[in-house]
Amino acid sequence: MRITTRLLIGVALLVIAVDQIIKLIVSSALPLGGAWSPLAGPNPLFQIIHAANTGVAFGLFKDLGPIFIIVPLIVSGVILIYARRLPDTQRFMAFALGFMLGGALGNVIDRVRVGYVIDFFDVGLGALRNASNVADWCIVLGVILLAIAMWREERPAQLGGDVRPSA
Repeated sequence: MRITTRLLIGVALLVIAVDQIIKLIVSSALPLGGAWSPLAGPNPLFQIIHAANTGVAFGLFKDLGPIFIIVPLIVSGVILIYARRLPDTQRFMAFALGFMLGGALGNVIDRVRVGYVIDFFDVGLGALRNASNVADWCIVLGVILLAIAMWREERPAQLGGDVRPSA
């Protein structure tokens, strides 16, 4: 197995493990709908909650059902197929894809296991409040890292080839 494939799978498994362990702790410590705030006040900026999310990342597009299991599984398959073709020099890309794969599968595990995604980070004020979890943030981080990887790969080509310091 290629180094990039091992890296991608390792990152994905780590993301899944951290996400699922934290969800298990939150589910055990708080009833569904419960909240705990490390910051005092009537409307804290950040709190730990136990919420059921039937939508996608950050609570968007609620109640579209099985599509949120099927699409992430298809995307995960595409990522794994692409990873097999990824050269060993593309470790940063593999790292980015690992975050995305782990996040996607972490949320799919919830949907299959309990019928919804467990969200536990509640951040913001008023209408700007948002609930999320480790898997959501890893997907976002993976997309950002993927954009950086693609930009880094494209940049030498824009500059006329391989850009290396002269000796």
